[in-house]
Amino acid sequence: MSKVRVGIVGASGYAGEELLRLLTRHPEVEIKVITSRQNAGKDIAEIFPRLAGTGLSFSAPDVGKIAKECDTAFLALPHGLASEFAIPLTEAGVVAIDISADFRLKSTEKYRKYYGADHPAPELLKTAVYGLPERNREQIRTANLIACPGCYPTSIILPATALLHAGLVSPEGIVVA
Repeated sequence: MSKVRVGIVGASGYAGEELLRLLTRHPEVEIKVITSRQNAGKDIAEIFPRLAGTGLSFSAPDVGKIAKECDTAFLALPHGLASEFAIPLTEAGVVAIDISADFRLKSTEKYRKYYGADHPAPELLKTAVYGLPERNREQIRTANLIACPGCYPTSIILPATALLHAGLVSPEGIVVA
């Protein structure tokens, strides 16, 4: 089996660093592109010394390069920026995995309510799959846009789902704050 060719957009932030740490050790992944606007041209060891020896260097974000070299791209970007890359990458056939909250909600109204702005790519909300394998394993396998759930939503969804399925609680009035 060939390795999955991966890019990480926004690789110099906290989420990007954690992805790098995990993916550099993954036997079925080959990291092809890591991007950072502020660190473009720098060797990874200059920013993350513990990742010295990986042969990776930061480049400026370039959708064309990512689409050419990667099967999958992680979007480790601040809130509101993922669609800038998700749209062209998915159109180019690259699976986009968004680590921000940009594609977690299906409803444009709820997005506006919680984030105070219109969603920049509402057409993608319809196709994004919520990346919780305990709930959406089969959809994730064929998705071209995966919205990573955060730790807080996961900590609520998993036990609440089990309780709801067992009929031990009612869905009426559940509020998570």
